[in-house]
Amino acid sequence: MSGVGPVEPGEGTRARDIPGPDTPPPPGTPPEPPHGRLAQTYTRHRRTILPIAAAVALLAGAGYLYATRPEQAPPEPPPYPSQVVGITYIGQEPAPDNAPPKSFSIGVELTVRSGPQVTVLGITQPYASLSLASVPRLPFRTRTGFPHKISITMQVTECARVPRNAGLPFLDVTLRNTRAIQVHSFILGERYAHDLSEAVQVACSTNSTSSPKP
Repeated sequence: MSGVGPVEPGEGTRARDIPGPDTPPPPGTPPEPPHGRLAQTYTRHRRTILPIAAAVALLAGAGYLYATRPEQAPPEPPPYPSQVVGITYIGQEPAPDNAPPKSFSIGVELTVRSGPQVTVLGITQPYASLSLASVPRLPFRTRTGFPHKISITMQVTECARVPRNAGLPFLDVTLRNTRAIQVHSFILGERYAHDLSEAVQVACSTNSTSSPKP
């Protein structure tokens, strides 16, 4: 043979030059697209899917925190109206000019000490032979912490049945607030009992037709 040696394999034709499945790609080689339809879809819509997934995770975490939050004690209900309302007897007053015969007037002061606003729905007294009207007219609302002057005019409708010497007479007042409606009896004291008895005697002193028959 001449001076020609054995044929050298070309570049990239050796077995060691052929990349295997575990051989890393040369530098600068772009990554291969992921295999499978789902992976390709994720790759194309990754910018949209990632914010949605983050929002879902955030909502799930917020829902868990809300569901596992410590329960707060319910607020205490407001007091019953009878627990915060007080009535004080002021004294006798002149009867209005348009008052019917055998009428007399007294004054009381109502105060709501605390709690929500209270509405006065009604004022009555226990004697059937006495009618009652008030100023301001019923119903009316009150303000907490401010005294309210109430003028009460009573008329003797039947002298034979009205007690001439009242013991401890009271006023029944119907009160309402956001908690309840209550009828509460307010005893106004001995001075009110004395003035009531005196006013009844004066109203019936000139009424001979209403005296008890023998």
